[in-house]
Amino acid sequence: MATIKGYAYGQAGLDKSPVSLQDLALLKKTLLWTDDDDRALRMAGEVLKDQVDKVLDLWYGYVGGNDHLVHYFTKNGQPNADYLAAVRARFGQWIMDICNRPYDQTWLDYQYEIAKRHHSSKKNKTDGVDTVPIIHFRYMVAFIYPITATIKSFLEKKGHAAKEVDAMHHAWFKAVTLTVVLWCYPYIKSGEF
Repeated sequence: MATIKGYAYGQAGLDKSPVSLQDLALLKKTLLWTDDDDRALRMAGEVLKDQVDKVLDLWYGYVGGNDHLVHYFTKNGQPNADYLAAVRARFGQWIMDICNRPYDQTWLDYQYEIAKRHHSSKKNKTDGVDTVPIIHFRYMVAFIYPITATIKSFLEKKGHAAKEVDAMHHAWFKAVTLTVVLWCYPYIKSGEF
């Protein structure tokens, strides 16, 4: 695997997530997570692995076509192409991670790292850029829908039965919701998460 700038999964020095493994288990329970979802996500990873660039083309086209979203990669209204490219590479790896990684302490710690990179506590620091200092909370949550809705057409491209595609899509939706909930941690007042 090529080195991805700023991809720090499992690296020493990452902060431990303030969300415990027990909290994670309860969040998964709340999302009606089952072992079938784990299997469906692995299947989705196989289906998506050679489509990641096309998925990112679609998502980046969506972000780039909406000034209020591309704003988060800008300074004085000008997008930073290097920053967009670095985030794109990590976003592609996130697709594979969400499907293939075990949701253990290492995964939980990296979700916390990603959370801080969206929040003013660490945004721009990983890439050493000077752009707007935060991605606002409202877009963190709102992005769940487009990231979920647009993946289904990619999940359908490998000839799986409709029932399997549906299972992959529902598992993806749960996984995206879970990660975004975790990414929202820095935005919530202490003791209220």
